[in-house]
Amino acid sequence: MLADGTASLRQTLAGAGLWPERIDDYLSVVGDPAAMQAALAWYRATGLRIALPPIAVATCYIWGDDDVSVGRAAAEGTAAHVCADYRFEVLDGVGHFSSDQAPRRVSALLIEHMRRHCLSRT
Repeated sequence: MLADGTASLRQTLAGAGLWPERIDDYLSVVGDPAAMQAALAWYRATGLRIALPPIAVATCYIWGDDDVSVGRAAAEGTAAHVCADYRFEVLDGVGHFSSDQAPRRVSALLIEHMRRHCLSRT
């Protein structure tokens, strides 16, 4: 993924919907061998099946329906693992990088979620 000046990784990020001007920002985090190895290890570990308790905090799952990394079944299936207030928001035409592609919509959803669940406790 890092060969040829990260050409393959750049293509993967662009194909996932990341804006070209943001690719260098992402590569500044995972663009060296040690960081890439750690990132790949995380993805390898996701294949492990570990019994975990359900999530007990209010959750807002924001998913773009053009996400090439997380499919609809996986996104919708998350609700089964949350035992608190749960909201599932679909962003039409948005991919994996929703905070880059639809920053105003994502921010509005997060602010609304925090107002409802965090700020009401103060």
